[in-house]
Amino acid sequence: MLKSVAVITLDRVGIFELGLLGEIFGLDRSERGTGVPRFDFTVVTPVPGPVRTGPGFTIDVTHGLEAAADADLVVMAPFGTTDAREMPEAVLELLRDTMRRGAWVMSVCSGAFALAEAGILKGRKATTHWRYSAELAASYPEVSVDEDVLYVQDGTVITSAGTAAGIDAALHLIRQELGAKAAAAIARDMVVPPHRDGGQAQYVDRPMPITGCDTLEEVLVWINSHLEEEHSVTALAARAHMSERTFARRFKSETGTTPSAWINAQRVLQAQELLEDSGLTIEEVARAVGFGQAVLLRHHFNREVGISPAAYRRAFRGAAAPGTAGAGTGAAHTGSISGV
Repeated sequence: MLKSVAVITLDRVGIFELGLLGEIFGLDRSERGTGVPRFDFTVVTPVPGPVRTGPGFTIDVTHGLEAAADADLVVMAPFGTTDAREMPEAVLELLRDTMRRGAWVMSVCSGAFALAEAGILKGRKATTHWRYSAELAASYPEVSVDEDVLYVQDGTVITSAGTAAGIDAALHLIRQELGAKAAAAIARDMVVPPHRDGGQAQYVDRPMPITGCDTLEEVLVWINSHLEEEHSVTALAARAHMSERTFARRFKSETGTTPSAWINAQRVLQAQELLEDSGLTIEEVARAVGFGQAVLLRHHFNREVGISPAAYRRAFRGAAAPGTAGAGTGAAHTGSISGV
């Protein structure tokens, strides 16, 4: 069970990424009835003392790398360069030791370069910020780099794409370790979706939205509260006061996927919560979330989660247990675009 988390910081550490890790793992939510425990959260650095952040101000890190020696999760925060050849050997050895003892290792954004330099991405799938993906692939050809996804899990190693994708990767890990309800509770606290469809490819060279323009947020919220109903593009476009063509284009732009794929993914998330917390049968869960019948729930659940609804219930109901989707040796799980 995930109880302790340590984040490695180096000179010019990414302050947003460090902040999101602190927000997810550093706040005590144990008394809110959410099923989220209090994590032992520690920030470490090779030489304790002031650490310069990317924007230029410093933070005081009081713990050395030895404080991460027994952590259940060690996270490599992004630092001021993608050249990890000058990385302190003690940092690389900490990452290797974490892997050897079977604990989780995660990187956010360009932190993947440290994992690659340590050799733990060799023969694995990984991702990083799309700006650096070509450089990562060229510098470490033994790493299979996917620039289109938000995160990749390969065994006990998770790499996330740029910046905010660290949230997606961390919530994915929490779903694995503590279940969908815990991940949803943290996401609700942070006012972010518990699961985002679409990869970072949707952000490459994407023009900024016009300030003040309408979005589909109201429609998406409405769909989420009516997942048990049938939803056609025609009806949803009418609710959004758009033509079907405009609605489909706007939907893909905002979510990175199609309406049907997005709805199916939300139904699977709701099914995960019901499988954990309710006594409904698989057939009843299928009807409650809008799939109608168990065979459709099994199909979409297997595609999204990697295991059957029954296996998921056995793993998570009543107790937190490590997830099995993409967690086996050599298996990879990616936060990528769902199928249509």
